[in-house]
Amino acid sequence: MSDYETPAWMKDELVREIPREKLQLLQEIFAEADLRVKNAGSVKSQKEMLMTLMPLLKKAKEQHLSFSPKEMQAAVTAIRKYSSPEELNQIDRIYSKVENARQ
Repeated sequence: MSDYETPAWMKDELVREIPREKLQLLQEIFAEADLRVKNAGSVKSQKEMLMTLMPLLKKAKEQHLSFSPKEMQAAVTAIRKYSSPEELNQIDRIYSKVENARQ
């Protein structure tokens, strides 16, 4: 990913200590979820969300990438900081489904 293509949130001070590989994985996750929402109009179920995320989570495991709660909070805060109101709504829906799936 060139500097030109790097999203602003990935350059934010909040995420400067998170390894680039982790940030790129998060970018892929959000891009895939965003694509699903745009194609389907919404993420319809937890099952659909998990099916979308499973290949990316498998990739993370293979690369030994995991996020501490502090890293995840910093990344989500940075992403939200640079998001439009529509993107914020999508993030909230996706995040809610992921959190519900954990329970």
